[in-house]
Amino acid sequence: MLLDLRSDTVTRPTAAMRQAMANADVGDDVYGEDPTVNALEALVADMFGHEAALFTPSGSMANQIALQLLVAPGDELLLDSEAHVVSHEVGAAAAIGGISTRTWPSPPRGRVAADLVSDYVRPAAGFHTVATRAIAVENTHNRGGGTVQALDELRGLRELTGAAGLGLHCDGARIWNASVASGVSFAEYGALFDTMSVCLSKGLGAPVGSLVIASRDRIARAKVLRKRMGGGMRQAGILAAAGVHALDQHLARLADDHERAAALAAALEPYGVTDASTVETNIVLLRVPRIAELAAAAAEQGVFISVMGPTSGRLLTHLDVDDAKLKHAIAVLTGSLESHGL
Repeated sequence: MLLDLRSDTVTRPTAAMRQAMANADVGDDVYGEDPTVNALEALVADMFGHEAALFTPSGSMANQIALQLLVAPGDELLLDSEAHVVSHEVGAAAAIGGISTRTWPSPPRGRVAADLVSDYVRPAAGFHTVATRAIAVENTHNRGGGTVQALDELRGLRELTGAAGLGLHCDGARIWNASVASGVSFAEYGALFDTMSVCLSKGLGAPVGSLVIASRDRIARAKVLRKRMGGGMRQAGILAAAGVHALDQHLARLADDHERAAALAAALEPYGVTDASTVETNIVLLRVPRIAELAAAAAEQGVFISVMGPTSGRLLTHLDVDDAKLKHAIAVLTGSLESHGL
């Protein structure tokens, strides 16, 4: 039995999703004539209470487009030091957008605190300084272990950015998980941000695609930026159909992923490698002295885990992990920990 717990991006389209893709009504999206893409964009914009959305090939592209809508070349984006935008997007903000980034030290589990962030905002103070123009926050926080950001703190950030005239962006790659876990509606989240990126190819199980969410005027600009980055697609409705299907069929079941992640963490906690109390969504962080050895031992038995550092790793539950596979993963991982003295 093969089981990949490295990420929730490894899922494969279900049979029903593949059928929806095969049956998709398509047109040329660069001309704005793909009906399935248009339907997906309208659906997602409405879910978050915004005027418009734009379908993009990837989450990184969606983030970078959104940031360029808020921050001009040479100006500053403020975000936490473990944020995906600065940790996993290969310097795109600087290389593509000309954006200067500055970070605050990521708090435990990536939890954002408005009071902390306010101390880092740098106002315009003459031609020799770089002014903060926008703040970005990640929800859920990937490297924090799937942390759901507190709604009160997000509201505090909205008050801060509103008073200072700054933009506020949400990297919402796993905003679906945040909503299911917290009960905060998509519209409540959407009301707090000027721009958002949301991903279809993680917990929702679509094979590709993310969206930028913003005002109608900003999305008009976003289309230019997408084209400039080479993201203009033609009969993209085949891809968008997977997203429509996922939003219809796979949202509620994210709670199953969260329950399985909690069960996985609880099973591993006696070995001192996890803290089950910190698992809020579908990500389980590992602390193992010889994590590479554990990963190799588990891989020999068909279970794949993510190695993030010399002693750190993670496990993610997702659409392709059912109860039987979870039981198998627990047996393999606990057996490997015991047999290798890890």
